[in-house]
Amino acid sequence: KTSRKGVDFGITYQLNKWLFADFAINYANPISVDDPEGANNVPLAPHLTSVGGLSFNHFSGLSGSVRYRYLDDRPANEDNSVVALGYLVTDMVLNYDRNHWGIGITIENLFDTEWREAQFDTESRLQNEPAPVSEIHYTPGIPRFIKARVSFSF
Repeated sequence: KTSRKGVDFGITYQLNKWLFADFAINYANPISVDDPEGANNVPLAPHLTSVGGLSFNHFSGLSGSVRYRYLDDRPANEDNSVVALGYLVTDMVLNYDRNHWGIGITIENLFDTEWREAQFDTESRLQNEPAPVSEIHYTPGIPRFIKARVSFSF
C-alpha cells in the first residue's frame, strides 16, 4: 500500500502571435504506508519531474520547438541505499512548410547528454562471488540523434 501526496503546477503562455512557452513541474512524496520510516521509499517513484519549452509557428511557414524533460534522482529500493540517476534531456525541431511541400530537422538529445532510460535495482551474483550484489542495471538513453524530413502532400 502506497501514498503519494504532492503538488503539480503548469503554465502555458502565448508570448506573441507565433511564440508559445510552457512549463510544468510536479513534486510528490511517494511512501510505502505499511513500512517503517527509512525503509518506506517506493522504488523508482520520482519526487520531482518537469517538462517544458518554447514552440513557434510563424506565418512564413517556419515552425519548431526546443523542449526539455527532467527527472530527478530517485530511490531504486525501499531504503534508498541504491539510487536511480535522474536526467535532463533537451530536444529540438525545426520545420519549414510551404504550399504542398516541407522540410524539417529533428535533433533528439540536443546536448548529447548521457542518461539512463530504464533503471532497476537488481540482485545478481557471478559464479566466483561469495554473495549476491545489489546494483543498478539500466538501459542507456539515446545519444544525440538527428533526423531529416522532406515531404510533399497532394
